Amino acid sequence: MSSDFIKAELVLDARNGTGESPVWHGAGQALYWVDIPARKLCRWTPATGESRSWLASEMLACVAPMAGSNRWIAGAESGVFQLELQDDGQLGFESLAPVSHAMEGMRFNDGRCDRQGRFLAGTMLMNMAAGATVGCIYSYQKDSAMTKLLGGFITPNGMAFSPDGRTMYLSDSHPSVQSVWVFDYDLDTGTPSNRRLFIDMKPLPGRPDGAAVDADGCYWICGNDAGLIHRFTPGGKLDRSLAVPVKKPAMCAFGGAGLDTLFVTSIRPEGIDLSDQPLAGGVFALRPGVRGLSEPAFSRFPVSL
Repeated sequence: MSSDFIKAELVLDARNGTGESPVWHGAGQALYWVDIPARKLCRWTPATGESRSWLASEMLACVAPMAGSNRWIAGAESGVFQLELQDDGQLGFESLAPVSHAMEGMRFNDGRCDRQGRFLAGTMLMNMAAGATVGCIYSYQKDSAMTKLLGGFITPNGMAFSPDGRTMYLSDSHPSVQSVWVFDYDLDTGTPSNRRLFIDMKPLPGRPDGAAVDADGCYWICGNDAGLIHRFTPGGKLDRSLAVPVKKPAMCAFGGAGLDTLFVTSIRPEGIDLSDQPLAGGVFALRPGVRGLSEPAFSRFPVSL
């Protein structure tokens, strides 16, 4: 299906510096995401059109709901935190597990829960130009320290899991890498193995950024710098590319009552002419004709599928 037949709709002119980690919260029928440099957790409710944000004490990069509560888990600058939304616009901010970064100036980046409810997230050096391969992937389970699963990344991104949870996807969006890998994923231990190249995105438009998986098992990933969201089959074949009216889509997520809307957050770069993309930093919606999957919540004890 050509992108010519699917038009992106602006749902919120959010003007996020870096809008990331969109998550559809089914119980509240609302979209949540973070604006990393603004240190905000944001929410938009389609039924009312209301938008709201909560301010954190450090940058948030990725979030997931916590099962059985109105709290959230987040990868931030200094570790993994529990967030509690407060009426005054502040966030309850409780440390769950600190992280020992390889060097100063690092933070978490992309992350989410696996299908069993473990929270996985990657770290990166904020100065991407340095090209430092110090990023790692960590796993966190309730009441335990974080476990380092993988290392050697510059800008880990694009984390997603197949519908059965047995396949994990992961990218590195740094311009020198631009690759997406696929791993076998052990449901019992939460351990990825057998890493192999899934997509070399260097010949394709856009660097690989945030991602989602649909109910058919296809992998959707934002083509940062190209204004596109690409869909790849489980075999790694490019199936289609959908356009958004900004150059830097950051991450996509399925949502809406039927999980048939693809929401896309984006980046509003500082210090450049935005006359050709005035909606940069906005949140967009597309109707791609496929359904997504409910986003797993963080669980105290990983569950079997």
